Amino acid sequence: MCESSARAPKGRLIELAGAVGSVLAHDITEIRPGEFKGPAFKKGHLVRESDLEHLARLGKRHLYVLDLTPDMMHEDEAVLELAGALAGEGVTFNPHPSEGKINLTAARDGLFTVNVAALTEFNLVEGVMCASRHRHTVVSKGDLLAGTRAIPLVIQSSLVKQAACVARQVGGVFTVKELARLKTGLIVTGNEVYSGLIEDRFVAAVRPKLEAFGCPVIRVVLCPDEAEAIAQAVNGLIGHGAQLIVATGGMSVDPDDVTRLGILALGPEDFLYGSAVLPGAMLLLAKVRGVPVIGVPACGIYHQTTVFDLVLPRVLAGENITRRDIAALGHGGLCLNCPDCRFPLCPFGKAA
Repeated sequence: MCESSARAPKGRLIELAGAVGSVLAHDITEIRPGEFKGPAFKKGHLVRESDLEHLARLGKRHLYVLDLTPDMMHEDEAVLELAGALAGEGVTFNPHPSEGKINLTAARDGLFTVNVAALTEFNLVEGVMCASRHRHTVVSKGDLLAGTRAIPLVIQSSLVKQAACVARQVGGVFTVKELARLKTGLIVTGNEVYSGLIEDRFVAAVRPKLEAFGCPVIRVVLCPDEAEAIAQAVNGLIGHGAQLIVATGGMSVDPDDVTRLGILALGPEDFLYGSAVLPGAMLLLAKVRGVPVIGVPACGIYHQTTVFDLVLPRVLAGENITRRDIAALGHGGLCLNCPDCRFPLCPFGKAA
């Protein structure tokens, strides 16, 4: 711990006329009979020119104020610098602190992201703090994202600069990424569906989730369990302008489940198969000619919330999801199948 950061500023008595810019060392009480009794100005208040008349009406000719040295900052001044450093693209805040705190909010709809390592380093700096909601949360413009403040009333400038530097080095700890409204093609695989023996349930389960993000479904293709047919369907959808392809079926280890084989035949980039999420262990992610492809396991039909709900917003935000990202979903990746599903207001997928 830095000993100097805990050093309390000394107080002194000064004339009211010279108090602008000083910091009150105690509350100043106001009494209006029958109306109000309480602090008109609280300890730590930064005296402004507009306060002088009010203070004079309260009978104050002198004020006891904190004597700040050049290397100290008032909490309001400090939190402005902290908030400015924390806020990355798509994040805003009110530049008028309330009781030394500033809330950061979403400047637009999108996916809230957090540089968790940088946030931890920020909070390791003595005398400052920031708390946020979970990352990879879909937010709307105006939503509360995080709150920050300097913990003491006055703080060493060097500590504020240190914390702000941590945040600025990563371009802001918090960002809100816009979600692309991608034209989507759906591929439904399975001999039973293709031959009409059973009715497809995949489109009804997936379409509302896509449309909730403004992604129109431009075409649905039914395919037999044949790798070549699936590969042709992917190429055909891309040719018709699909910017995202979502496929179902063929993600298990059964010999007839060949969706992943059809996609592999196209020489995809960033091919990932399998996830540390339940439901959704047999997730497939890839890119074919730059177009993202999501292979949804069969659980996507039977469960209201699956791994698809976790990865779809990140794909729409343009994130390059790696194998490490998928592995990290294991912590918090177990859906509890609550009778009354409250996703996304639940632990599912929140730790990664």
